[in-house]
Amino acid sequence: MAELPIPDVSPARCSGRFTISTLLGMEEGGRGPYTPTEGSNCDSAQPTQLSSSTLCTRTFGYNTVDVVPAYEHYANSKGVGDPRKGRPSLADLHSILKPDPSRLRTPVSDLQHSNGLPEAGPEAGLEEAEGEPGRDSEPEPVRFGWVKGVMIRCMLNIWGVILYLRLPWITAQAGIALTWLIILMSVTVTTITGLSISAISTNGKVKSGGTYFLISRSLGPELGGSIGLIFAFANAVAVAMHTVGFAETVRDLLQEHNSLIVDPTNDIRIIGVITVTVLLGISLAGMEWEAKAQILFFLVILVSFINYLVGTVIPATAEKQAKGFFSYRADIFAQNFVPNWRGPEGSFFGLFSIFFPSATGILAGANISGDLKDPAVAIPKGTLMAIFWTTMSYLVLSATIGACVVRDASGSLNDSVAVGSPGCEGLACSFGWNFTACAQQQSCRYGLSNYYQCLCKDQLYPLIGFFGKGYGRNSEPIRGYLLTYVIAVGFILIAELNAIAPIISNFFLCSYALINFSCFHASITNSPGWRPSFRYYSKWAALFGAAVSVVIMFLLTWWAALIAFGIVIFLLGYVLYKKPDVNWGSSMQASSYNMALNYSVGLSEVDEHIKNYRPQCLVLTGPPNFRPALVDFVGTFTKNLSLMLCGNVLIGPRKQKMPESRLMADGHTKWLMKRKIKAFYTDVVAEDLRSGVQMLIQAAGLGKMRPNILVLGYKRNWRTASPESLEDYVGILHDAFDFKYGVCVMRMKEGLNVSRVLQAHVNPTFEAAEHPKNGTGSRAAPGTAADPTTLASEQQASTIFQSKQGKKTIDIYWLFDDGGLTLLIPYLLGRKKRWGKCKIRVFVGGQINRMDEERKAIVSLLSKFRLGFHEVHILPDINQKPRPEHIKRFDELIAPFRLNDGFKDEATVNEMRQGCPWKISDEEVDKNRAKSLRQVRLNEILRDYSRDAALIAITPPIGRKGRCPSSLYMAWLETLSQDLRPPIILTRGNQENVLTFYCQ
Repeated sequence: MAELPIPDVSPARCSGRFTISTLLGMEEGGRGPYTPTEGSNCDSAQPTQLSSSTLCTRTFGYNTVDVVPAYEHYANSKGVGDPRKGRPSLADLHSILKPDPSRLRTPVSDLQHSNGLPEAGPEAGLEEAEGEPGRDSEPEPVRFGWVKGVMIRCMLNIWGVILYLRLPWITAQAGIALTWLIILMSVTVTTITGLSISAISTNGKVKSGGTYFLISRSLGPELGGSIGLIFAFANAVAVAMHTVGFAETVRDLLQEHNSLIVDPTNDIRIIGVITVTVLLGISLAGMEWEAKAQILFFLVILVSFINYLVGTVIPATAEKQAKGFFSYRADIFAQNFVPNWRGPEGSFFGLFSIFFPSATGILAGANISGDLKDPAVAIPKGTLMAIFWTTMSYLVLSATIGACVVRDASGSLNDSVAVGSPGCEGLACSFGWNFTACAQQQSCRYGLSNYYQCLCKDQLYPLIGFFGKGYGRNSEPIRGYLLTYVIAVGFILIAELNAIAPIISNFFLCSYALINFSCFHASITNSPGWRPSFRYYSKWAALFGAAVSVVIMFLLTWWAALIAFGIVIFLLGYVLYKKPDVNWGSSMQASSYNMALNYSVGLSEVDEHIKNYRPQCLVLTGPPNFRPALVDFVGTFTKNLSLMLCGNVLIGPRKQKMPESRLMADGHTKWLMKRKIKAFYTDVVAEDLRSGVQMLIQAAGLGKMRPNILVLGYKRNWRTASPESLEDYVGILHDAFDFKYGVCVMRMKEGLNVSRVLQAHVNPTFEAAEHPKNGTGSRAAPGTAADPTTLASEQQASTIFQSKQGKKTIDIYWLFDDGGLTLLIPYLLGRKKRWGKCKIRVFVGGQINRMDEERKAIVSLLSKFRLGFHEVHILPDINQKPRPEHIKRFDELIAPFRLNDGFKDEATVNEMRQGCPWKISDEEVDKNRAKSLRQVRLNEILRDYSRDAALIAITPPIGRKGRCPSSLYMAWLETLSQDLRPPIILTRGNQENVLTFYCQ
């Protein structure tokens, strides 16, 4: 840790083991901003903690700016490397300490809580001191515990119309045994889902957003958004289901008293719309009123349970017996223990689809995660307790009602008979009742199979507001409520409970399957961030729950299951296409890392083969937005094929350039993503350009995913640039060949660098003459390269490689056999849509008396490569002498760089060239005369044959290291590529094959 001089502190103020200090710099009089203020005792009996606005530190016997762990250092953390309030940066600890007026300490007496947590809650900052003058205190939002906020809420959502209106009918159809199986199967799915939700809710701090928040932050926005929409829709339909159930009951009461409003079906619609409108009003009134209403409803349901259980033990009156109720009878229990299927819904999975929605309220507590005092405790405890008690209630109610009520009863007091009367069939005969006639005609109005009995006053569920704007102190999602209201009204108009329930079943099962899968997925990705504190979670149970949910979906209604998954896939594809700009540290991100890591490591075990050769490019772009044409060119032929890495060398002192490097990297990456270039960005800090490029060449890449081609722009200002930069540029080409790299140099008539448009300065070594000769590296002006926000939003420059080329030509001058790289890059470029209509022409040198033979040989070779190049031209005049005026221009080009030594001996020449190795001796001019004239002649050929081409690719000469001065080599490249309208690519492979015509 960074130790600092210990100021004079009286023993009375530091009587214990620990001292408190905020040493950032010493002020006049020996007092610095770290010196403890009076009254800020530093004894061990009452240690003082940190605030987010101070570096007041509890240390171990010496003064330091280092700090002890505290809550606020980790609160609201997002991306890796984000600065934390209160914690000193690495520079504060590692570098020379300087005073920072922005980091003034807060008096120790203002600090709160020995555990570092603010009094107002974990979200409030310590700097928000209470009682601050002139500041109005905001009302505290309503917070709920695990009983009121989760357990009661979940129990109310689990209990509902299915319990009151369909559980007796399901028991009559399936029998007690299979009804219990249906209940337990449903509970198995919901319990496993509850365990998964418990694990997610204990895997870090939970905020508002409910189930969508929990899932999206765990699995990511792709599946989180899909689940959120499906779950919200299912909840909205569930509102309709429970409201229709309530409306059915009210309709039945009206029908008994001959008081129907219109007719039975329309009465359900009218009552349902009125009811859901009232419930919407309760929700809009706020969480506090909604919670009070839920307590009232909960008490009503408990009273109804007590009323029911007491009623089962009271001896049945004649009126009740006429309706099939005979209190507890063993023979009734025995008869109702086995199934008796009736009607179109009379099947196990048909009844399961109707019952399952009654078990789906388990996420009601998680839906209000932002309104809970401690979601990590409340959600697991309340959810699982609600599942347990509601399961017990379902089992007890199905068993008791199956032991008390026969399946068929007429309801008529006239059907009483003497026990043992002839012609009486059925169990009721032994109790003195003859329901034979209505049972045979299937016209019985009462009994378990026919009468949907009891009254339940239901309530609106607090739904997730994943898209709604929050209002009020609890951020009520009013827009979400209104949308739910519209959806619910739409399904209420169906007015048929048995038709609505199966729809909900499939959507809830789909949601549960995805929730369980999200937990399983988060577990198997081995993400260090997946650390749920809920100890009863098992990834295998989550996988089992997901699989069972999917299987049940298809067993219920296969076409509805396909629709549900189709919607998920569509929503998933939409989110993947939109790529929302969020960073939640989800398991999908962890999975992407794991997959990339595993494949990268696995790639190291794969032997290289020519057939699998890929041009992996290290592109010396500098700031990528400065050279968009170079970026677009390489990005075009490497997209979805191979590695592209944009390299930038920051020239200057490391201490000065490292902050710039950290600031630039994110902005350049976003710029590449916005331009839809699939590439990485990396930069290095170096004393000079060449050493920086050497770092990139040696260290760039990972395993087998390492660059094998160096791509750079042509140095247009080489004649006016400093000789040192000229040496660096040619030296970089030599270094690339030394490291077995291929080289690709791109030249465009208008140049590559657009930094003048961006009003910035870049390294002078690469580009236009307007850059200062003594530049200090890639140094960006504000708002250009170094500003990530501006970079991501700046207008993208258009280049030739972004437009369609039409029916032009790509001309390849394959003059030297470099292994085939000169052919491969244009071939890959021609496969892209924008260049697909271009005709590729291949030019090779030859002799005039053997043109046909040489052409056939090249055509045969190209056909074996299967490149699809059919137009081959032999250049018989390649060795002709250039025109005199062009020769003269070349001589004038190298004149300023000549040593003019008069063909002196080598020792004298070396002495004269001391300090200026780029100078060309007379002997070097003479020895390389033929090679120089070849470049002049080639330029003439290029202008004759390829003046209208879309692109020219040519094999450049190689200058022998130590034998060819840098100025002479640049003169060759200048002469070869000058005065050409189309872009020219000077490509030279590393003399190893990149093409093969063998199959093994």
